Amino acid sequence: MLVKVLGLIDFIGGVIFLFVTGTKFPLLILLVFGVILLIKAGIGLLKDFASWIDLIAGAIFILLIFFPVYWVFCLIVGILLIQKGIVSFL
Repeated sequence: MLVKVLGLIDFIGGVIFLFVTGTKFPLLILLVFGVILLIKAGIGLLKDFASWIDLIAGAIFILLIFFPVYWVFCLIVGILLIQKGIVSFL
């Protein structure tokens, strides 16, 4: 059950990454998802690739609060998070 909830967070975070470029997104949502993904990376202790994806995604969410990030980075990380979320539902 916990894996599915964390996978849902990954999936929603990935969808947000796909739509956040070029729009003014609420800062609270960016901060909450950034902190959640950084905590998930800490739980995984950076032992596998999935934890590194969480760390990078959380860092980019936090960076999006302060300045715009290139859309290519958001696209790549968004696709990786969506893929990670879908795999956690299987």
